[in-house]
Amino acid sequence: MRRITIIYISLFILFLIGCGKSANKNYIFATGGTSGTYYSFGGVIANLWNNNIEGVNVTAQSTGASAENLRLINRGEADFAFVQNDVMDYAYNGTDMFEGEVLSNFSAILTLYPEVVQIAATKSSGIKSIADFKGKRISVGDAGSGTEFNAKQILESYGLTFNDIRKSNLSFKESSDGLQNGTLDACFIVAGIPNAALQELSLSTDIVLVPIGDMQIREITSQYKYYTEVNIPSNTYNGVNVDTKAVAVKATIAVNNNIPKEDVYNMIKTLFDKQADLSAAHAKGKELNINDAPKGISIPFHSGAVKYYEELGIYVK
Repeated sequence: MRRITIIYISLFILFLIGCGKSANKNYIFATGGTSGTYYSFGGVIANLWNNNIEGVNVTAQSTGASAENLRLINRGEADFAFVQNDVMDYAYNGTDMFEGEVLSNFSAILTLYPEVVQIAATKSSGIKSIADFKGKRISVGDAGSGTEFNAKQILESYGLTFNDIRKSNLSFKESSDGLQNGTLDACFIVAGIPNAALQELSLSTDIVLVPIGDMQIREITSQYKYYTEVNIPSNTYNGVNVDTKAVAVKATIAVNNNIPKEDVYNMIKTLFDKQADLSAAHAKGKELNINDAPKGISIPFHSGAVKYYEELGIYVK
């Protein structure tokens, strides 16, 4: 009888353990292409959450990045996603690349690092200012991309449109190649600094980084809340030995609105509590900053993020 009782107790314990495991919440973290920063950094973040938050299992998933990610979390096919904050604004408000397509089943957690609008030109083009772009051969990124809309907005701050330039829609690598072989005068690249394509270009071609004027920066950041003013340090690229004023959008984590408040709270808290581990695993972890994390967000924050910020005396909505 005693033996039977022990067996029943053992089975009951195993049942409880099994229930505990089945209670784990499985989440999908939509990132980007497998060769990009979003995918590699997303995998590091997912592992950090899995190792430090009880009851969650997060899987980083390769995707087509910002626009696709927002549609995935809006439909509930992903739970968290890397997005650029400007593309997030377009989706929430149904503008630009999301014209007529309003997505509202998502909110923001935090921004992670700046993705700088870098405007490079060949020295031989004679370009010193965006005002010099009229009639020049300019690549503005892939058609329909976030970069193309960034270029449009910046040109408008100088009273220019795409009709005033000889526009090309090329990838970052194709744009770099165009400057190198002389088929382009300048290009827009939106990425973290330094950008590999521009680094490689600057080793073979004399380039300049075209600054954005103070008045235009004020206008852009006032009109579009997802932009922040940044400075590209001298010597970021070979031969560019002056600081360059620029604007940046931000790599951001968005979340489906149905994710529980406590899970989101624990996730943002873990990112900051374990930042040393995050930084050791990926260079972008070093750029995480609590004072900058809520900046550049133009849509509502998830309630779990609001709770975390308020504990630190930072009030968002």
